[in-house]
Amino acid sequence: MQAGDVLTWERTFTEQDVQEFCRISGDNGAHHITPDEHGHFMVHGLLTATLPTKIGGDLHVLARKMEFTFLRPVFTGDTIRCEVTVTRYERQESKAEIAAAVECFNQAGKKVLEGAFEGIIRR
Repeated sequence: MQAGDVLTWERTFTEQDVQEFCRISGDNGAHHITPDEHGHFMVHGLLTATLPTKIGGDLHVLARKMEFTFLRPVFTGDTIRCEVTVTRYERQESKAEIAAAVECFNQAGKKVLEGAFEGIIRR
């Protein structure tokens, strides 16, 4: 792993995903439980943010800092592609420190989320 590496993950959100996140998080805002005119539900921002956390989990990152900016809504049926770009990777004796930039795009290529995270990977 080195600075410049790009890792990706893609997922299509379902109504069941939103319902389960409502149950787990307790966030039952009307915009998450009431369908729009097309029968789609708005996906929670933090549910969308599970895409970069999945990539971090695959790398065994223990996050120290995470920040997200939610740029546009995501709805059930949307397929979101997450790109995590490693901006810093420093190996140390018992761990590695990592920092990365995050961008998530919907199926129309529009950016829905951007952010960054920092953390460590134990060795």
